[in-house]
Amino acid sequence: MPDIQPSAAALAWAARIAGTNATVREVRALAGGTHAGTHLIRMADPDFELVMRRYADGDDAANREAHVLTALDGLGGLAPRLLDADPSGERFGEPAVLISRLPGRADIMPADSLPWAERLGRALARIHAAPLARMAGFRDVIDDIPRIASRADGPVRERWADLAVEPRVLTHFDYWSGNVLWEDGELTGVVDWSGASLAPRGFDVGWCRLDLVLLYGAHVADAFLLAYEDAAGVRVPHRELWDLFALQRSHGNVVDWVPNYRDLGRIDLTGQELSDRHGAWLVTM
Repeated sequence: MPDIQPSAAALAWAARIAGTNATVREVRALAGGTHAGTHLIRMADPDFELVMRRYADGDDAANREAHVLTALDGLGGLAPRLLDADPSGERFGEPAVLISRLPGRADIMPADSLPWAERLGRALARIHAAPLARMAGFRDVIDDIPRIASRADGPVRERWADLAVEPRVLTHFDYWSGNVLWEDGELTGVVDWSGASLAPRGFDVGWCRLDLVLLYGAHVADAFLLAYEDAAGVRVPHRELWDLFALQRSHGNVVDWVPNYRDLGRIDLTGQELSDRHGAWLVTM
């Protein structure tokens, strides 16, 4: 689906959002993920840009993303705004959302990975600082997704009760560098909010640290962590366990991340290379 252009009916829906006289000027696929077909749509009369995200029939992600983006209300510029949603796919046969376009593009190949990682950490601290009063109805990762706990083993399973009682924060659920946008070296926003939930802060932190280890090594993941904790004003409880849990969650699946990295320029990261890096970090736990 990610590379398949939206249908004429889908584009007509998008044009109606822009205005009664709007016409589609350009449709361009956006790289960085395989879960949804994501396209930038540029309009004329008036000039207008929006993003369409389409999901497979029966996928509830469009409904969840619409709920999340409504609650976030732009998150101070970090998240897109919802323009319209069709969770059941009535308009053209695919569940979909239309969202505002944030400036910038995904960039996982910075000239200097350390300040880049620090900006990722500070942005995540902003997300985690969002008032939970706005997140009514969000799922709780620990309480509502038993399969998450089922992936735990060893020390994580033994200490699961300690992790489960940590305070909740707004959690992106898939906070990795490919879901972050940049322009002129500055972080401009975060995308792909369909999984947003409530969870302990270590859930997102450990997941992003794993991504950074795979891309650049543990020293970059550590720079991210230090910047996050400085911006958040707190230490991440049980950080080592959350790192280990991220490794356990991704065990056997990390080779499937190759297309995401390749689309963003990291053609060196083969399935074997990702597996080797994953295993090497696991050994240090």
